[in-house]
Amino acid sequence: MINPEDRFFSEGQGYFGPRENPLTETHCNVWDWDRLQMVKVKGTAKLFLPDEDVEIPVSAHFADYLSPHVRAITVDDDGLLAGVSTDPEEDDTLFVAYLPFSSLESLTDCRTIQYSKLHELDRLSPGVDLSLYKDEFGIPQKVAFKFNPLAKPLRLQMAWDELNLFKRLPPHPNIVPFDRVVLEDVESRVIGFTTKYIPAENLADPKVPFRFEWLQQLTQLVDFLNLELGIMHQDIAPRNLLIDPDTQKILLFDFDRAACGKRRLMEGRDDINGVVFTLYELITNDTHLTSIPHWDRNIDMVQSMPEWTCNRELDSDVSKFRNFLNEWVATRKLDGDMERYLNAPSRLTWPDLPRAPDYDVPYEMGQTSDGKPIWTTGPRFRRTAMEKGQYCFRWERPPQSRAKNDVHRPDIGK
Repeated sequence: MINPEDRFFSEGQGYFGPRENPLTETHCNVWDWDRLQMVKVKGTAKLFLPDEDVEIPVSAHFADYLSPHVRAITVDDDGLLAGVSTDPEEDDTLFVAYLPFSSLESLTDCRTIQYSKLHELDRLSPGVDLSLYKDEFGIPQKVAFKFNPLAKPLRLQMAWDELNLFKRLPPHPNIVPFDRVVLEDVESRVIGFTTKYIPAENLADPKVPFRFEWLQQLTQLVDFLNLELGIMHQDIAPRNLLIDPDTQKILLFDFDRAACGKRRLMEGRDDINGVVFTLYELITNDTHLTSIPHWDRNIDMVQSMPEWTCNRELDSDVSKFRNFLNEWVATRKLDGDMERYLNAPSRLTWPDLPRAPDYDVPYEMGQTSDGKPIWTTGPRFRRTAMEKGQYCFRWERPPQSRAKNDVHRPDIGK
């Protein structure tokens, strides 16, 4: 089940007048990762103060009871429900023009699976489901299904790069294996991909022991990614590591922030830093450094500490882990390491994210002063795309609490 703290995010408060005036009408669009739906929350500036995200606990209170047809709710100054709206014009969800599989030469040799053939077993995290399907031989396959339902440019780019990168990664004993491209059923557009499901807790759980050999495997993997493939994961952390119960090897996953050479390379997110802070967190269970922006973190913050207080079961003394780490860091920090990364001999490459032809369809965006329509192209609301007759894949689904417990109750706003 999705962590309740991760379930909602707000796009901020929109004030229709001075925000200092408590009577000013205020709208907040809140995305629900469980129901995969955006609902507009309406009230006044008295309740929705800037940067306080009151709309998130308000949404959490009602979300499991709302009909999927509800596009907006109105609450009073105490956060209590005052009204609902099913008016499609209230829906500010952006249109996602998923790319047709037939148009993507970079993916032509991938195995595919239709979305309708994925049976949901659990919702693991935002944009990741545990699913089951039967392959061509009738053998059940458990997979992690990763998808992006949001039309935000950065998320679209991350989804494209991760899919193409994962597809190109050579098989490796310390990387979760790629499985299939997921296609929606109507027009065979690419809506996500699956990887093999590994039934294990990630290493963010302090109850999971940690072995010295796993640190060795992690550093060897990072060297391979950085110096052989020219790939920088940029998000090495305990939450993205787990131990395969069958092979007893460490596994890395979640490549959506990965850089290829200079492409999407971010300051302060190099994998050497990632390994150092990951090992510190694994041994000490001290997570306070994760709140510091990557560009403000320096590995000296932890490497210079005379002692790391151990709060996890280890198979060796902390000193053995630290000595190995320090030697590895010193080797990687030698002059020329960045040049070796940028000139990796087996660098992976893939094409840029194509512009979906759906965005070339013109739509009316207001009128001129003399009443003539203004036509434009590019991103648009989903309601606009539907008015133009464009195909829109819909993600909406019942809340997991209802699906899991099979609770039947009347929806608000049905």
